[in-house]
Amino acid sequence: MGSSEVDEDQLLKSFLAEVSEAERDNEVLRILGCFKLNPFEHLKLSFDSSPDEVKKQYRKLSLLVHPDKCKHPQAQEAFAALAKAQQLLLDPQERGYILDQVTAAKEELRAKRKKELKKDSASKIKSLVDEGKYEEQFERSDEFQQQLIIKVREILTEKEWRRRKMQMRISEEEGRLKKDEEETKEMWKRKREHEEKWEETRDQRVCFWRDFMKTGKKGRKGEIKPPKLKTEDPNKSYVQRPVKRN
Repeated sequence: MGSSEVDEDQLLKSFLAEVSEAERDNEVLRILGCFKLNPFEHLKLSFDSSPDEVKKQYRKLSLLVHPDKCKHPQAQEAFAALAKAQQLLLDPQERGYILDQVTAAKEELRAKRKKELKKDSASKIKSLVDEGKYEEQFERSDEFQQQLIIKVREILTEKEWRRRKMQMRISEEEGRLKKDEEETKEMWKRKREHEEKWEETRDQRVCFWRDFMKTGKKGRKGEIKPPKLKTEDPNKSYVQRPVKRN
């Protein structure tokens, strides 16, 4: 470890020793009040911060709100938020995604400013004379940086909303497919049960058929038959068949 790093660690320890409990509580509230989709805000870093700057800032802020050092009831929650922010910004894919949205936000703001400059002749002339330096200076201003933060929030919010809607549709489709699959399985199950019962009663059906072939259409002895119609009765009224007594 170099002497510069030792000096920096000593400076950090000295700083933390001077921090009051109120300042720790305020930092907890600041972290929890940050826009949740922008890890740069949690760590109080600009969008062009390097991975090394991310690590240093995380170490500083995490010690400030560490549950062992901070008595605030939500210190653990703030500490976890900082850890997640660092994880996202050190992941190349996640960091790249966020920076892509920053680029898109800058392009929107530049297009908007270009339209505004068309209405302001003096600013337009100054921009042309300075060969872009006027715009570069503006983009480094606090005004532009604040606009950029707000625009990034808008874009990230829209992207997240679309992602959640898509996820909801995917979940609904998966649920529908699962339901169809379960209904199909139940249908085949009932069909198999029917076939099994049909096969189980095969011998019984064969016996019934043989009995029928032997007896024909004649009824069995003692079987009650329906009443016959009087053929000579034009109204075809029913008559009672005499009951055979043994």
